[in-house]
Amino acid sequence: MAEEFGDKTHEATAHRRQQAREEGQIVKSQDLASAALLVAAVLILGYFGSSMAESLGRVTQEHLGGEAWLRLDRQDFANRSLQLTWELAKSLIPVLGLVMLAGILVQMGQVGFLFLPQKLALDIQRVNPLSNASRIFSMTGAVHLGFGLLKVGVVCVVAAWSLWGERGRLMMLMDQSSGEIAAYLFSVLFWTCLKIGAALLVLALFDYGFLWWKQETDLRMTTQEMREELKTQQGDPQIAARRKAVQRQLVMGRLSSTVPKADVVVTNPTELAIALQYDPEKMAAPIVIAKGAGVLAQRIRRLALESGIPIVERKELARALYQHVDINHPVPAEQYAAVAEVVKYVYQLKGKALPGARAAA
Repeated sequence: MAEEFGDKTHEATAHRRQQAREEGQIVKSQDLASAALLVAAVLILGYFGSSMAESLGRVTQEHLGGEAWLRLDRQDFANRSLQLTWELAKSLIPVLGLVMLAGILVQMGQVGFLFLPQKLALDIQRVNPLSNASRIFSMTGAVHLGFGLLKVGVVCVVAAWSLWGERGRLMMLMDQSSGEIAAYLFSVLFWTCLKIGAALLVLALFDYGFLWWKQETDLRMTTQEMREELKTQQGDPQIAARRKAVQRQLVMGRLSSTVPKADVVVTNPTELAIALQYDPEKMAAPIVIAKGAGVLAQRIRRLALESGIPIVERKELARALYQHVDINHPVPAEQYAAVAEVVKYVYQLKGKALPGARAAA
């Protein structure tokens, strides 16, 4: 047991759970399904039982009552049999349909909608005596055997307890009519089956809990399995690093052609750098043509120095532009005042006059 579970110290990931579900490794208690179906069937029969019994009694009396049916020829007997079968089917089909629907809902309540075509294929391991023997003598097999014996004991005890409570009434049935006897026996049978179903349902919940624990234990992952799955999901770290390096080179290349077109670079002071371009004749507001943090910010500042572009330190403005303005998008209205001050300063450095209308904007 220690060897089986000791190294699995990590909870199963969502991918592993989905993969297990697709392979049919799901928590499904047959005992829970059987017990729930038994309770549902008993309740359905209890609700429709009296009307169904009356319908069956009426149909039987109509088609089999008296001695007239003894004098029927072959054709009449066949016709009468078909009519009887149809009448019986009309009484039984709704009840059987509800029981079938209850069975489907019980199964879907456990596993949801799950279709596994691979389970329909022939698997030699299912009929292999050695693999079956290993399952029987495993911990799961021992637990299921114990549950099976416990279920038999519970059914016997509950049935005996239920009937023992009716012993006085049972002794008095000889003084009652056949209809009263039938109604009473149906009531006793209904409540006995319902009690048995409820007891089995409680046991089945423990069985489901064990299966859930076993499933969670089996799905736990070792450290090596976690690493392999992360590598599968996220890719090889070396490949990812090379991919990032290529992307960084592409960005650096774009900066080399974009930053020299800027009119000013706003910094924060070494963490962020935003390159702004402003042409009063063509633009309603300055445009962010490049921005970056860390290594990219250093690259933007270096290109600005090489190109003779003014660098202005405005911490709050740099942070706001970096966080809220995308590349090739204009500066938002709430930043007009701060940006206008920077642009005016740059124009003064260059000895240019900033158009009054644009500056006011």
